[in-house]
Amino acid sequence: MSHWVVVVDDDVINLRIARNLLKEEDMKVGTAKSGKDFLHFMENNQPDLVLLDIRMPEMDGFEVYEKLREFEQSEGRPTTPVIFLTAEEDGSVETRCLALGAADFVHKPFHKEVLLQRVKKILMREQTINNLKQDASIDKLTGCLNKTSTIIRMKELCRTENGALIILDLDSFKLVNDLYGHTMGDNVLSSFADIVRKNLRSEDVIGRIGGDEFVVFGKNIPYESVVDNIVKRINTQLSDKAKELMGDDCNIPLGVSAGTVFVPEGGGEYEDLFEKADRALYFVKKNGKHGYAVFNEHSTHEQEHQEENADDLSRLSQILEERGEANKTFFLGQEAFMNVYRFMLRYIYSYQRIAHKVLFTLKPVNTEFQGSALTEIYDEFGEILKHNLRKSDFMMQSKPNQFFVLLPELEEQHRDIVLNRIIDAWNKLERGNIVELEYEHEIIDGSKPEESDHRRSYED
Repeated sequence: MSHWVVVVDDDVINLRIARNLLKEEDMKVGTAKSGKDFLHFMENNQPDLVLLDIRMPEMDGFEVYEKLREFEQSEGRPTTPVIFLTAEEDGSVETRCLALGAADFVHKPFHKEVLLQRVKKILMREQTINNLKQDASIDKLTGCLNKTSTIIRMKELCRTENGALIILDLDSFKLVNDLYGHTMGDNVLSSFADIVRKNLRSEDVIGRIGGDEFVVFGKNIPYESVVDNIVKRINTQLSDKAKELMGDDCNIPLGVSAGTVFVPEGGGEYEDLFEKADRALYFVKKNGKHGYAVFNEHSTHEQEHQEENADDLSRLSQILEERGEANKTFFLGQEAFMNVYRFMLRYIYSYQRIAHKVLFTLKPVNTEFQGSALTEIYDEFGEILKHNLRKSDFMMQSKPNQFFVLLPELEEQHRDIVLNRIIDAWNKLERGNIVELEYEHEIIDGSKPEESDHRRSYED
């Protein structure tokens, strides 16, 4: 995409020379013969760079620059980089240019190479800054706006645009992480974001605000039927994608629930609108999921009046169970793990439940690797455990090369799925010529305490 540069100078010859030089570099060039004309032009345009002459009648370049910055600030627009043009050799003029915040200055008459190099330098710098800003605002996994940028953007849209604010929350997503691991969970989230984008328009905005929670602002969406169609399409496509990712025998009821509030009917402040959409979402979650609801002030107040404290408890439980920022295995220090382990043993034997404990050991086989090199490999295996165990599992690093894992409420056939997933991930790292992986496990069966010591070992 070609850059857009505007030259402001009362000298027609200078305008022509600058325009021709820049056009030779495939830049789009605009011109203005006075500061007044330029400021009027900027009301409806946003060029990439401005070349601004200092000495002009009626309004000099310094005054034009200050009025430009005042206008940009009042409109909430980003500042446009400015290169001052001057025929004076006085160093104080250059100092004032830079003190004002100008990007650079160029002497007249123009020297072709100097002008082009300084223009290109500023344009490249601005592009780098814009890229960094964009990287800082994007959620790496899904490509959506991240939480901070979402809030900023949604606040602006709710105050200035008409449309629908929609909260999207994945149903049963926790089971994906529990049964298939966090890598599969990430694949599902990334695919879900792609599906949502395909069902929205380019002017709509989508952001990720939690582990499996997203916010959409659909511009100029006036009807409930539009939201209905969007949510139905997303649910259908998500179901198909889940089978593609996890197999046709996947029986996880993966889907999406949506809470909606229309803007400006529901208000103009994002925080209030989000709360209303969230209440509508809760209604869907409580009444079957895989659908949508639109916030209605009258019906919501009536429902809250009827349910009162019971509703608060249920709603809080729903949030705690399904709204976590992240789905991660509990990686605990030894003291904390000991307390959890003792509690889990009491629970298992008191209620006749079942669990598995596994000890993973990494044994060096290559003496060339020692110290920090081995530590890095041990850390890599720790990361594998974090991403392939379930959210309900517990782990600790008992020694630098040993990891102890507790897998509660896991049937024996599912245990093999979890362990094989860890071994497969380890084998993909191809560290077997440096470190061997071994593990042994025991079953803790609360209904048969005398038989709760069945061991099985594995060596890589």
